[in-house]
Amino acid sequence: MPHQLFELIRLTLRVRTPPLALPRLQAALAQALEGVELVGCWVSEIGPQNTIAILRSFASNDVKDAERARLLLAADGFGVAEYLLHQHIDDYCLFPFLQALPPGKHGPFYELREYNLVPGGLSPTLQGWNKAVGPRTAQAYSAVYGAFYATSGRVPRYLHIWPYASLEQRLDVRTRAVKDGVWPPENSAPQLQDMHSVVYLPAAFSPLC
Repeated sequence: MPHQLFELIRLTLRVRTPPLALPRLQAALAQALEGVELVGCWVSEIGPQNTIAILRSFASNDVKDAERARLLLAADGFGVAEYLLHQHIDDYCLFPFLQALPPGKHGPFYELREYNLVPGGLSPTLQGWNKAVGPRTAQAYSAVYGAFYATSGRVPRYLHIWPYASLEQRLDVRTRAVKDGVWPPENSAPQLQDMHSVVYLPAAFSPLC
C-alpha cells in the first residue's frame, strides 16, 4: 500500500550556503530508518530565499515517531548545522482520494502552496477537492503531485504541491483552469484564512525532479 503519512521539513540556511549544504544533507538523509522514503528535496527559487524543502513519507506512525526521535536526539540530524538558521517540521496525511505521483521528472518547477483554514474548514475543503481535482488534473491542464492535510502545528491547514515544466506553463494552466471553471474547487474560498506559496527547483538527488 502506498505511504499516506508525510512530513515537510523546511531548513532556512545562511545566505548563499544551500549549494554547500546539499551534499551534506544528501548524506544525512541517507541515514534514515527503514520505512522512511525521501520523496523530494527542493531549493527555493521564488519566495523566501535560501530555503530547502524536504518531503518524506513513512510506512507507519511507529516509523515516523522513531525517525523523528532519531533526528531530534542527533547532534546534527541533517548534517548542515554549520549553515542552519531555522528548521521546521510539519506532519501531513495525503488526501484519502488521491494517489501521489511516482518519482521522476515532473518539474523542474515545484510550487508548494499552503493554506490555513477556518475552524471546521477541512471537511468542505476535502469535499470540494474530491469533486474538482479530476477535471483540474486532466490532460488539458496539469498534474498535482499531491495534497495533504496537516496533523501538527497550526490546524486546520493543508498543503498542495504542483509540478510545472516552466513558469509559463504554470501561468497558462492556472489561467485556463479558472476561465474554464474547473478550478478552484467549489466552496473553497469561504474555508480560507490565508495562503502561502513558494516555487522550488529540485536538488540533484531529489527523486521528484
